[in-house]
Amino acid sequence: MQMSTSSRSPRASLLRAVGLELLLVVVLLGAYRYGRMLIEHSPATAFHNAGEMVGWEQTLHLPNELAVQHLLLSSEWLARFANIYYFTVHFPLTAGFLVWMFIKSREQYTRIRTSMAMLTGFALLIHAAFPLAPARMLHGLGFVDTAAMYGPNVYATAPQHDSVANQFAAMPSLHFGWAVLVAVGIIRVARTPWRWLWIGHPIITLLVIVGTGNHYWLDAAVAGALIIGTERVITAWTTTSGTGLRPVGISSGWLTVTPVSRWSAGFAGILPTGYAPSQRSSGRDPPATPGWCRRGPPPDHAAQQYVTDAPSTTPLGASVTSGRVVRRHSGWGPTSA
Repeated sequence: MQMSTSSRSPRASLLRAVGLELLLVVVLLGAYRYGRMLIEHSPATAFHNAGEMVGWEQTLHLPNELAVQHLLLSSEWLARFANIYYFTVHFPLTAGFLVWMFIKSREQYTRIRTSMAMLTGFALLIHAAFPLAPARMLHGLGFVDTAAMYGPNVYATAPQHDSVANQFAAMPSLHFGWAVLVAVGIIRVARTPWRWLWIGHPIITLLVIVGTGNHYWLDAAVAGALIIGTERVITAWTTTSGTGLRPVGISSGWLTVTPVSRWSAGFAGILPTGYAPSQRSSGRDPPATPGWCRRGPPPDHAAQQYVTDAPSTTPLGASVTSGRVVRRHSGWGPTSA
């Protein structure tokens, strides 16, 4: 009966963590979408900032977005493919990627998820401070709306009356930012040499968002700069605090690989990361295995009591007494205290 009860504990912990993570992601995404819709700016301000953006790119000698758009317009199927890619790949691929990351590496998942949440939060602030009309609205400069020409198109004809999306939230490009984080996460976690092909995802996304006239080059550049900033913040936090990030509801024991005794080594392939069978009923984080437990003491010696300062995690077979740990085993040599 005890075995059945304890065996459900890891599953319950995992299900709780998955539920909390899903809730967190849904709340963050909902807050961003509805927060972006609540931001109201006059079209005149958005078009003025668009003119400023074009001038800044000319000052920086960046390529003209029209060159990419003319390439798409050279073929109707290519323009239609770019529109479909823009509207259908962004959210489903990112959601599938987060699920895959949660399964493959909880630690890297939490780092990517945190970076993605910070990027999205900063983007919302920039949307509020700097409304920007996308290039597809600048017909006077030669741009066209490829989605309106070839479809599919989910945007309303009048941007100020669009109930689906804030069309003046072009800066920065979350399409590009999320695509970069997806590629970074897969390259970090996957082991196949084919993982490097995912570099093509942000490259294709960049060409699509620029060619369809939904973003400028600088929209992607700002998103990339924000990603670098969030990664540095996360690295500084983990270095300073000395504790790594972990998914909501999962203890650090599920994230680290802890050496276990030889009798339980055969269970390594079916247990969660860092989970030792000896901890099934306790619910504590898996402890580190002391060096003297790895081979075992020589037989036929008198029992030894070894006392040392208590480490951060209680060792296997230890009993805690007044902040100190007493290890009892068949040992060798004189008793020390």
